[in-house]
Amino acid sequence: MKKAQVVIIPHPGLSHLVSTLEFAKLLINRHNRLRITVLVTKFPNNTEPNVNAASLPISDSLYLINLPETSLPPNMDRRSAVNALLEAQKPNVKQSVSNLTAEEDQHGPLAAFVVDMFGTTMVDIAKEFSVPALVFFTSSVAFLGLMFHLHTLFERDNGDLTRFLQQNELAIPSFNNFVPSNSLPSFVLHKEWESFFINYASGLKKPNGIIINSFEELESHAVHSFFSHPDLANLPTIYPVGPLLNHELKTDKIVGSDDIIKWLDDQPSSSVVFLCFGSMGSFDEEQVKEIAHAIENSGIRFVWSLRKLSPKGFMHAPSNYPLSELVLLLPEGFLDRTAEIGKIVGWTPQAQILAHQAIGGFVSHCGWNSILESIYFGVPIAVWPLYAEQQTNAFELVCELKMGVEIALDYRVEFYGERNYLLTADKIERGLKNVLNKNGEVRKKVKEMSEKSKKTLLEGGSSYTYLGNLIDYIMNQV
Repeated sequence: MKKAQVVIIPHPGLSHLVSTLEFAKLLINRHNRLRITVLVTKFPNNTEPNVNAASLPISDSLYLINLPETSLPPNMDRRSAVNALLEAQKPNVKQSVSNLTAEEDQHGPLAAFVVDMFGTTMVDIAKEFSVPALVFFTSSVAFLGLMFHLHTLFERDNGDLTRFLQQNELAIPSFNNFVPSNSLPSFVLHKEWESFFINYASGLKKPNGIIINSFEELESHAVHSFFSHPDLANLPTIYPVGPLLNHELKTDKIVGSDDIIKWLDDQPSSSVVFLCFGSMGSFDEEQVKEIAHAIENSGIRFVWSLRKLSPKGFMHAPSNYPLSELVLLLPEGFLDRTAEIGKIVGWTPQAQILAHQAIGGFVSHCGWNSILESIYFGVPIAVWPLYAEQQTNAFELVCELKMGVEIALDYRVEFYGERNYLLTADKIERGLKNVLNKNGEVRKKVKEMSEKSKKTLLEGGSSYTYLGNLIDYIMNQV
């Protein structure tokens, strides 16, 4: 029985790290001759909760190495900070991997690198060590197909997507329906982001394969397009091995989360809407007031994760509001009038809330991880995308998969904090009521897919098969 080592370099952010650790655990649970080393990078002065090492499996097969913290220039936006951080960490990565190759007699030879979808610059280091590189892609198969298709068109049309993007509806091989141009990410639509898009999309073509946190039962059209469409057939091999979720991952204690769970225990089944907009989600005062009016007018039970926009702008992590500021921010008397039917919280353990039987709907920014969690727990989503690829995810969920209801499909917050319009209370209220519909088709579809998501990684499921193919590929490098 051969042994082999795999090095994984996740994105510096909690949501990416969580799914990356799930993938590492999946590998070693399936093949006991693999040794995984995860090289963890962090932004300086990071305020996100730390992953508690006690939540990892006690195993000689999985190691976390925290790379030395590096300093970055002040006032750098998040996009530039990620690139600068990865470049600064390259010498530390090389040193750590050199140390691992010195242990080949004990743990087997280095067989592969796995790098984050935003960290494809690390593919070059894999080449230096003469091993294949795989990208860990934490968005959908459909979105990956979109990136490849747009990049191919960019190269075909001599570096100009203008003519293509001027169409109101776009034919994309990985989507069954025409995709409206306003459902594309900002970094595709805006000329000033062109260099980012080109670097990102071309980087995705560099690895030997792409591991995707999704599953064929959910995205059957998109997965099949990679094997049938001529524009996608000659690209890196895809391995959809999701959903990779951690429902038990312990983080540093979240103040107040026990109180929320106790309150939910007293609520009727599927009666509460959970509003949560991801680790970077926040709104300006005017938009917060519209949400509050919608909640109060609807009369629904709710848990609302409300976070404060960073004074440095939208690309910096938001913080929690002190109570004194909440009172001034929300409509006068809102907290008193809704005290019996809802709770306002700051950063909260999303999966723990979604898993609760009282939760009947989820208002989400449509980050892919959040979509997978909601489907897993059988909770319908009311879509409200903010940034990155979330408009595309929202379109896929509502129009392709028919598993979401619309609050807005085209809302967006640009990278420097400006929203494209104010979403009014009446539209939000409609979405809140629709997502709680007990007998709707959306709820039925989500419940059915929830069952499939729990079986796909078991023997006979598509993700089980793709994971086996991936492990065969890795072990054949030895």
